[in-house]
Amino acid sequence: MTPPPDVIALLDGWRHGDRTALQRLLPLVYSELRRIAARQLQNERADHTLQPTALVHEAYLRLVDQRQVDWQNQAHFFGVAAQVMRRVLVDHARRRGAIKRGGGAQLVSLEEASGVASGELPILALDAALDRLEKLDPELAKLVELRAFGGVSNERAARILDISLSTVKRELRTAKAWLTHELGCGARRD
Repeated sequence: MTPPPDVIALLDGWRHGDRTALQRLLPLVYSELRRIAARQLQNERADHTLQPTALVHEAYLRLVDQRQVDWQNQAHFFGVAAQVMRRVLVDHARRRGAIKRGGGAQLVSLEEASGVASGELPILALDAALDRLEKLDPELAKLVELRAFGGVSNERAARILDISLSTVKRELRTAKAWLTHELGCGARRD
């Protein structure tokens, strides 16, 4: 029995013009992308128009369109997937807000955002805060993004970012303090 093809090898093949690589890639990453999407959408209002399958498909289309990325490993791929899902969700929230001002804002819990409990944040406020945090500390912003939009555990975040678990925990305490200050203790801001 031959081992399953490596995700990174397929991404590299796709980047270099192998059209069959893309067809072989989707079955390998779909279930993990669907898990990430379902986790992100579990905090949505009941009438949310974006479903996990649609989020996965939109994110996947954006991911495979990134032919210039030098994929390092599967963890890197799923880290970028979390970032892409963030953009899809933010774009969706902005479109919805433009159509229906004041309509139920998508919320992300501060626990998911920073790994520490307390409060809920509108996704657009969190996105803006992450953009500001990225200018101050790109690695800390990446960690928050993995937790909030990738739904990864502390252990997995440590592997993706190649840092120790104790560093992840310490950085998440810093992130919670910064987000609490920046967003007014989870107060709803758009």
